[in-house]
Amino acid sequence: MLQTFLPLFLMTFGICLFIVLMQFLWRSIDDMVGKGLSIPVLAEMFMYAALFLVPMALPLAILLASLMTFGNLGERLELLAMKSAGVSLIHIMRPLIVTIGMISVGAFFFQNNVMPVVQVKLYTLLYSIRQKSPELDIPEGVFYKEITGFNVYVKEKAKDGLLKDMMIYDYSEGFNNARVIVADSGRLKTSEDKLYLILSLFNGESFENLKQQSQKTRTKAAVPYRRESFATKDILIEFDTNFRRGDESFMENQYVGKNLHDLQTSIDSMTLRLDSVKNENAKIVMRQSYRQEFVQREKVDGKSQAVNKIDSLAPLAEKITLNFDSLYQALSPGEQSSILTKAKGNIDNTRAELVFKASSLGDEAYKVRRHLTEWHKKFTLSFACLVFFFIGAPLGAIIRKGGLGMPVVISVFLFIFYYIIDNIGFKMARDGIWPAWEGMWLSSAVLTPLGIFLTYKAVNDSVILNADTYLNALKNLIGKRPGRKIERKEVIIYTPDYDAIVPRLAGLSRKAAHYITAHRRWIPYLQYWKSGGKDQEAEMLALEMESIVEELANSDQNLLLNKLMDYPIIGNYHQLNANLGQKVALAIGLFLPVGIPVYLLAVYQRKLLRQDIISVQKVSEELKSMIFSLHLSNENPDHINNTNKI
Repeated sequence: MLQTFLPLFLMTFGICLFIVLMQFLWRSIDDMVGKGLSIPVLAEMFMYAALFLVPMALPLAILLASLMTFGNLGERLELLAMKSAGVSLIHIMRPLIVTIGMISVGAFFFQNNVMPVVQVKLYTLLYSIRQKSPELDIPEGVFYKEITGFNVYVKEKAKDGLLKDMMIYDYSEGFNNARVIVADSGRLKTSEDKLYLILSLFNGESFENLKQQSQKTRTKAAVPYRRESFATKDILIEFDTNFRRGDESFMENQYVGKNLHDLQTSIDSMTLRLDSVKNENAKIVMRQSYRQEFVQREKVDGKSQAVNKIDSLAPLAEKITLNFDSLYQALSPGEQSSILTKAKGNIDNTRAELVFKASSLGDEAYKVRRHLTEWHKKFTLSFACLVFFFIGAPLGAIIRKGGLGMPVVISVFLFIFYYIIDNIGFKMARDGIWPAWEGMWLSSAVLTPLGIFLTYKAVNDSVILNADTYLNALKNLIGKRPGRKIERKEVIIYTPDYDAIVPRLAGLSRKAAHYITAHRRWIPYLQYWKSGGKDQEAEMLALEMESIVEELANSDQNLLLNKLMDYPIIGNYHQLNANLGQKVALAIGLFLPVGIPVYLLAVYQRKLLRQDIISVQKVSEELKSMIFSLHLSNENPDHINNTNKI
C-alpha cells in the first residue's frame, strides 16, 4: 500500500503545489513586472511562496492521491481480491492511516514552527518589491510618469539609446512652479550608486515662471518669466533604483510571525487589556450619564473642596430627589437656551469621544480576532489532512476508477467546496460575526460527517454512486416500479400443486378485497404517527403473494407464467417512520415541520398501495380461473379436442 500511495502522493503534491504557485504568481505579477529584480531575489520569493502555499496544496494532494490509490486498486480488482480473502477495508487502510497521521503531525509542526518564519520573510520581501522603483523604459509617443516629479515625452528612440524630440514637464517644486524643457535630443543614464538619474539634453530651451521670487518681493506686478536656451544641459534627478529589504522586526511582532505559545501569550495580554479598557469606558459612560454622582462642595481656606459624596447607586433613603423639569421651567428663556446649547455641546463631545473609543476598541478587538484565527489555523491543517484522506480513500474504493480522469474531477470539486466553506468561516471569524473557533472549524465540521459516511458505506460495500439505485428509488417514490420477470425453467424439480394453490389464490383475493374495503386512501394525521407508519396487513398480504408466485414459477405453462408477471411488486409504502418508536414518531409529527410533508407523501403512497392491492385481487381471480381451466383440460382431453374442431 505504501509503495502504491507514496509515489502518487509525491506526484500529486508537486502538481498541486505548482498550480497554486502559478495562481500566486498571476496575482502578484503586477508588483514584479518592470522592477528589474535579480534572479536570486525572484528565486527567494518563489521559495518562500512555495512554502507558504503548502497548507493549501497538502490537503488536495492527500485527497487526490488516496482517491487514485484506492481507485486503481478497485479498477484492477486487487481490492476485491483482498476483501475476498477476508481482509477488511479498515485493515487495508491501516498503513496509510498511520502514514497520514504522521503527515498530519508534521503539518502541525510545520504550521507552528516554519510558517511564522516563512510568512515574515515572504511578506517583508513582497513589501520591499512593491516599494522598489521600476526600471526606466521610456516608451515612444506617450508621456512617461514613473519618475517622481517629472513627465517625460520622447517622440523617437534611436538604437544607440539616443532620445529624440524630448519634452519634459518638471513639477518637482509643485504644479504652480512647473518648468517646461524641450530638446532636440538627450540621453538618460543612472549614477554609479543607482541613487540618481542623469538626464543630458542637447540643443533645447527651458521655460519657467519665477512665481516664488515674486512672492518673496511681495510685488503685485506681473510674475517674472525666464527663458533659457542651451546647447547642452545636465539635470540630476533623485531616483533610487536599488533593491532595499524591509525590516522584518515589524512583521515578527504581528500575528503572522508568532508560534502557538507566542500567540496564546499575546491573546491573553490583549484580552486583559481590552477588558480593562472596556470596564474603564463603561465607568466613564456611567459617570457622564444622567445617573452621575452628585458632590457637595464647600470652600476650605478659599478653595473648593468636596466634603460629601452622594452616589446615585446608594439606597433610596440616602438619595437626593431633584425635579429637573421644575428647575428648568423656573429659569428665564435666555438661561434655558444657554442650558440647551451647553447640553447639545456636551452631547456632541460625548458622542465624538465615544465614537473614537469605539474605533480604538474595534481595532484592538480585530487584532485579538486575527490572533485567534491564526491560533486555530495551526490545528485545522492537520485535521483537514485526516478528513480528506477518509473522504478520498473510501470514495476511491467505491467508484473504482483510477488514473487522472474521474479522481481529478471529484478532487477539484470537493476541494473547491472546502475552500469556499473555509473562506466563509474565516471571514465570519475575522469580522467578529462568529466566534473564532466556529469560523475556523466550519469546513472541518462540514466535511467530517461526509468522511464518516463514505467510510461507513465503503466498509459495508454499499453502492452509493450507482445511478440506477437512485433512479429506482425515485421511480418507486412516484409509483413507477419495475415489473416482474419470470421465465420458464428448463428443468423443473418440484411441480406446483394446483389443487392446493387454488384455495390460496381464493384466500389472497378475499384478503385483498377486505383490505380495499377496510383501508381508505386517507388516514388521520395523528393516527398515522401513532401507528409508526406500519401496516401489518399489507405486509402479510405481500408475503402470501410472493409465496404463491415462487411456487407457480415452477409451472411449465407459459400462460400461467405470463400472468404471474402481472403481479405488482409491493414495496414499503408509507413506512417512512416505521423504524421509530411510537412516542418519537408522535413527537416528530406534532413538533417538527417535517411531519406534514412526510404525512402527505405517505397519503400519496397509500394510494399507490391500494392500486397494487386491486391488481393483486384481479390477477388472483384470473389465475384461479386459468388453473381451473387447465385442470379441466387435463381431466377431459376429448372435450378440448371437440372444442378445437368446432
